Amino acid sequence: MAKVVCVLYDDPISGYPATYARDGLPKIDRYPGGQTVPTPQELDFQPGVLLGSISGELGLRKFLETHDHRLVVTSDKDGPHSVFERELTDADIVISQPFWPAYLTAERIAKAPKLKLAITAGIGSDHVDLQAASDRGITVAEVTYSNSISVSEHAVMMILALVRNYIPSYQWIVKGGWNIADCVARSYDVEGMHVGTVAAGRIGLAILRRLKPFDVHLHYFDRQRLPEALEKELNVVWHPTLEDMVKVCDVVTINAPLHPQTENLFNQALIAKMKRGAYIVNTARAKICNRDAIVQALESGQLAGYAGDVWFPQPPPNDHPWRTMPHHGMTPHISGTSLSAQARYAAGTREILECWFEGRPIRDEYLIVDKGRLAGAGAHSYSAGNVTGGSEEASKFKKTT
Repeated sequence: MAKVVCVLYDDPISGYPATYARDGLPKIDRYPGGQTVPTPQELDFQPGVLLGSISGELGLRKFLETHDHRLVVTSDKDGPHSVFERELTDADIVISQPFWPAYLTAERIAKAPKLKLAITAGIGSDHVDLQAASDRGITVAEVTYSNSISVSEHAVMMILALVRNYIPSYQWIVKGGWNIADCVARSYDVEGMHVGTVAAGRIGLAILRRLKPFDVHLHYFDRQRLPEALEKELNVVWHPTLEDMVKVCDVVTINAPLHPQTENLFNQALIAKMKRGAYIVNTARAKICNRDAIVQALESGQLAGYAGDVWFPQPPPNDHPWRTMPHHGMTPHISGTSLSAQARYAAGTREILECWFEGRPIRDEYLIVDKGRLAGAGAHSYSAGNVTGGSEEASKFKKTT
């Protein structure tokens, strides 16, 4: 019997939904590029329902308890007296989501001698100290591609919302106004702008594809260059350095994984090299941007806007400056946890568990750390090390709400 600790975000404050706005989801069998969607042996949930909050339980309880495993589900994850820290001491498996991450620091891993598997329900496993997991022989897996398109759609929405000044315009209507001049004083067309992505993997490439019909000039920076035929198809320009790209871009969208080489990448020096009045959209990880440098650039006008749904830590304290900085379009970390995405990453989590319990190999594209080293998608996307430092600050959120 295995003990599985699953950390999920809280249910809606209005109560767990009895009905939903739509009656189902479009059926998708494969992602762009051909990778199949998760293929568990069966599911115990209806796709399109809320699975990522604590009452949804990722649809796992029946499956786990039928096989005599114990499931503990909690949203209380931060601080030494949290339910997660208490239950972790004898856990065999931990499941978490990037949107409400259970930070698996080296200290927490040291307190969990039985821990063998850490699953990210979604993509992005930087909330795990990957170096400590490697050293301990813990397998880390995530449901690669499950919400990549979801995030790319969110990023395009945020680009348009920033450039067209949508959020302040909406707020004038809510307040009963009709303040056209106030709305358009910061509103521009995206058409003709130069838009660049930091990394052109699954998410970055999907953003490029979705932006091409807007008649923008496309750019990208990535350690691995796209095939020449694809560059020609998208009419996208590759830049050998990030500095070269940001100098020419009106909009920069960040789509790189967080690891020691990308932490604090967008600092004061790099932002100073951008066009005055450029925009940044970050749906990757908050620590890729220097928190205070973003605030200062918005206040000075070096940046015309910043939007994203990633914060550090998560949840951020109520006094986090990104909540109140000017000209922002921040949301909670929701880009990859639409009801559509939840159905896929819940199914992928079950697929990983089925493989683990049956002694079958986990898909290579799902592996981040295996047998003491970066593996699968992890070897492609991460570098060895740890970026969980400072995550203890998340406990402040509980103290202020």
